[in-house]
Amino acid sequence: MNKVSLAEGINWVGVVDWNIRDFHGYVTRRGTTYNAYLISEEKTALVDTVKHMFSSELLRNICEIMDPERIDYIIVNHVERDHSSSLPVIAKYAKNATIITSQRGKDAIIEHYGSDFKIQPVKTGEELKLGKRTLRFVEAPMLHWPDSMFTYVVEDKILMPNDAFGQHLASVQRFDDEIDEHVLMEEAKTYYANILMPLAPLITRKIQEVVQMGIPIAMIAPSHGIIWRSDPSKIIKAYSDWSAGVSKNKVVIVYDTMWGSTDKMARAIAKGVASQGVDIKLLKLRAANRTEAMTEILDAKAVIVGSPTLNNGMFPTLGSFLTYATGLKPKDKVWGFFGSYGWGGGAVRGMTEMARKAGFEVHEPGVEVKYIPDQEDLKKCFELGQQIAARIKA
Repeated sequence: MNKVSLAEGINWVGVVDWNIRDFHGYVTRRGTTYNAYLISEEKTALVDTVKHMFSSELLRNICEIMDPERIDYIIVNHVERDHSSSLPVIAKYAKNATIITSQRGKDAIIEHYGSDFKIQPVKTGEELKLGKRTLRFVEAPMLHWPDSMFTYVVEDKILMPNDAFGQHLASVQRFDDEIDEHVLMEEAKTYYANILMPLAPLITRKIQEVVQMGIPIAMIAPSHGIIWRSDPSKIIKAYSDWSAGVSKNKVVIVYDTMWGSTDKMARAIAKGVASQGVDIKLLKLRAANRTEAMTEILDAKAVIVGSPTLNNGMFPTLGSFLTYATGLKPKDKVWGFFGSYGWGGGAVRGMTEMARKAGFEVHEPGVEVKYIPDQEDLKKCFELGQQIAARIKA
């Protein structure tokens, strides 16, 4: 391992997962990392572990710096298995280590791995002295599991917030000033949109809480992706905007098609949106994917969804997309629906009902066309685009 230091005595010992392309339904086109940090003082702490298949590599990385038997504490910020499933392996070597986690983290560790560990639960504000360095803990329930917490290295002003502020991005570089800024922010946005979006109110409150605690932050070292050292305020500002629902005059059209009718409708709607000077993103599922769609939706003001009817219901790709979207709960969006059918409809009705049940704001009426849209049908589609664009501009 090429030694990567965040500060004197604080080293990255994580691993890079170059090949992962699916993270429980999230398309990780650039891979990811599982970040772990070793803090060497009079007492030594390992902050988080890695996915179980990389436990040997984590162990080798630790051994290049010190004997793992000398680890005094293993900090578990979050028990999801991409961060904790190497814990049983590391604990066998760090035989005398105490596990530091939240109370809910303690419960989750026992449920996942049994009770053969020495576990010390901590609460917000509690501290752990390692020598010259102090670790302070901040509970962060539901960011994004009930057990989640942050670890803050007081003297170095380094925040280790586990899944907050991360990205799925595999790279030999470890820091934000070594990576193309556009790529970094694109992956940070994608990460937020597809994992943390439904937690927006909690994120807003947690950011406010950290500000009120007066914690200066010189570096943010998340559990996935790149470490923010050049300007951590940039990602904090982005999270503040995303969680507050800051959006653009932009419409995202997400659709699929069987024989081209719904495609023609989507293009006519897009022209109607564009005629009002509003930005438009047109995404055909099976050419794009739901991860990309949700990333675009994050800062849009309206979403228009189109589906052909199959078996009296929506097309399978749209059913999957809407299940995914309603779970992520994008807020403050206008939703419109359109579709085509043969001898019997159902797709538009099904999508509309699903959106209403999720509490989405629905623009009505939608447009549904039998077989192939004629000029009059396409005019209605154009007008739907105009109406929704005018609505979000107002």
